[in-house]
Amino acid sequence: MDTLTKTQGTITEIGEFHLETWLEGFLIDRKAQNLARGTLAFYRKKLLLFAKYCEGQVITDVMQVTPDILRRYLLWLEETGHNPGGVHACYRAVRAFFLWFWNEVEPAHKNPVSKVKAPRVAQEPLDPADTDTLRALLNTCKADFQGLRDRAVMLTLLDTGARAQELLDLNLDDLDQVTGETSIRQGKGRKPRTVYIGQRTRKAVRNYLKARKDNGPALWVTGGGERLTYWGLRSIVTRRAEAAKVEAPSLHSFRRAFAIAMLRAGVDVYSLQELMGHADLQVLRRYLKQTNDDLRRAHKMGSPVDGM
Repeated sequence: MDTLTKTQGTITEIGEFHLETWLEGFLIDRKAQNLARGTLAFYRKKLLLFAKYCEGQVITDVMQVTPDILRRYLLWLEETGHNPGGVHACYRAVRAFFLWFWNEVEPAHKNPVSKVKAPRVAQEPLDPADTDTLRALLNTCKADFQGLRDRAVMLTLLDTGARAQELLDLNLDDLDQVTGETSIRQGKGRKPRTVYIGQRTRKAVRNYLKARKDNGPALWVTGGGERLTYWGLRSIVTRRAEAAKVEAPSLHSFRRAFAIAMLRAGVDVYSLQELMGHADLQVLRRYLKQTNDDLRRAHKMGSPVDGM
């Protein structure tokens, strides 16, 4: 799977159903469907892992893969240190490949993946970034370009609930500095949506933009005027955490902090679902790690007996 193309002659030479050739064909199909970069990277990473396992089992042909092989692959993933979520992700990628392959080739026998159930994953709530930690990170930001940018980007990440890559893909003309309305043009699944930033964040963004010296289109840039990358954003949070002497939160934990803060402020879950770009409420539930105090306040607010 080192290349994205295979000649017809090569396919004939190495076998009609050569596994790696068809895995590459699947990736080409996903790319032709104009899937997001992150989705393409997900499929490539997971299918490379499947190809590695098959190589170790001397499996070179798609038709050699049986339900038993797939189940053993899932067990191998667990034994080699993958957590339940990681095993489930690998299963989804392999399942997508086999569904595609069977649709392309239409073999006479049954698709092996149809007999293999998805591994169970406990739906534990995810931890949000701690409020005190976020304050500590912001307090390390000085009034120079780097400090103004880092403060603005962290506040925007928290205030919009956007995914890290969605934030980094923003251009200057995607943000209305007066109203705070922000257009995410390609969210997960390439679905556009509108998010917002509040007054405090808008002020931080304006201060950062005044300190910029470039004329580039990107909203978030390096000191040299280049678009900020994912690893650049990760480095900002890591560097600020080291300065504040706290543990660095993950980029995604800002999104979780947004979700729980909005819920505690009384925002209804349907509006929150739209703001976060979730397809259904089931996904949103994992972000809403509520405490007993949250539940106590909710009951106090809506107690049917006290309200009689």
